[in-house]
Amino acid sequence: MHVRAVAVTTTALLGVALTAPLSHARADEAGGDGPVVVAHRGASGYAPENTLAAVDRAAELGIRWVENDVQRTRDGELVVVHDESLARTTDVEQVFPDRSPWKVKDFTAAEIARLDAGSWFGPEYAGARVPTLEQYVDRLEHNHQRLLLELKSPGLYPGIELQTLKVLANEGWLDRQHVTRRLIVQSFDADSIRTVHDLKPSVKTGFLGTPAVSELPAYAEFADQINPSYSSLSMSYVSAVHAFTGPHGRPLEVLAWTVNDAATARLVAGYEVDGIITNKPDVVRDAVD
Repeated sequence: MHVRAVAVTTTALLGVALTAPLSHARADEAGGDGPVVVAHRGASGYAPENTLAAVDRAAELGIRWVENDVQRTRDGELVVVHDESLARTTDVEQVFPDRSPWKVKDFTAAEIARLDAGSWFGPEYAGARVPTLEQYVDRLEHNHQRLLLELKSPGLYPGIELQTLKVLANEGWLDRQHVTRRLIVQSFDADSIRTVHDLKPSVKTGFLGTPAVSELPAYAEFADQINPSYSSLSMSYVSAVHAFTGPHGRPLEVLAWTVNDAATARLVAGYEVDGIITNKPDVVRDAVD
């Protein structure tokens, strides 16, 4: 028991040394102390979601934090796409008309690479592709951006936590610089986030949802953030979350989603959230600044 206690304490201390609060990021980016602005699926109000074009649009707007979603293809590649089906955001129904319901998990990476993921949004984005996770983080690296990575429907993809961490490691995203200030992994699935924390304790993690205050001590064992829909928030709830200390020895943080107008952004910022996830990051940034 003593050996286990020492090991846990050592891990916790290492974690404290390797993560930083979002307030540091806010100071780095704008010199202010308001909430960090996160581009939801890239700047998805202005470019097709989860594409490299949306990443670049966020960069053009001066937005450093970008959120995305990762799933797995039939042949085991990780790709960046939100829906379990490819139908809404690609031309998969035209390219593969007999493959309904067009689930990501039923297509190979090569088949998905053929799809147009931009024309649905606008003709100027015709030919945009569904990026692999490697391509996505490479573009973020090129743009000097930061990643809020959602494991989408992890129950469909056993082992995706370890696989995702391996890809991030191979791409250089698990070194001290990245886990300190540039990477957060989140999910609606608490067990999945606990797995990420157990596999790589230095990585900052977030749970998507609004647990009851009575449940927060359990979440604080493996999650650094509680990230709810803004419509479920109140100042008292945010204060309650902040009162708990996460696995890296700092107060739990709150990122609210998805806020797309100035009035709501100001309202949510007034709750003293740590970050706001938005399709229109420039609108939210200007409002909270």
